[in-house]
Amino acid sequence: MNKTTQSNVSGKSDFPSDVLSGYFTYVLFSQKDRKFYVGFTHDLKQRLKEHHSGNVESTRPRRPLLLIHYEYFTNEDDAKAREIFLKSGFGRKQLRLSLRKTLANLN
Repeated sequence: MNKTTQSNVSGKSDFPSDVLSGYFTYVLFSQKDRKFYVGFTHDLKQRLKEHHSGNVESTRPRRPLLLIHYEYFTNEDDAKAREIFLKSGFGRKQLRLSLRKTLANLN
C-alpha cells in the first residue's frame, strides 16, 4: 500500500486503524535545506512527533519538516529494504520523479 501525503510533522495525520500495526518507510522534506530525510519505523505517528519535537538528532537542525510520502509494509524486512533503496542514489532519483508535482508545489 503506497500513500503519498503532505502534512506537518506534528503527528496529526489520521490513519485507518488497520494501518497502525505494521512497518513504515517514510520521507520527510526539510523546508530549511530542501532535502529529503528517509526513515523506517513501526510507529509512524510517534516517530513524526519525535521529529517535530526535535528529539531526532539528524533532523533537529533541519526543521521544519513535512511528511511528503510514506509506504506501509506488513513485513519489517521489506520496509527496511525499501528504506535502504530510497537512500541510494537511484532510489532518491526515483523518489524525486515520483514526487515531482508535490515537490514543485513546495517551491
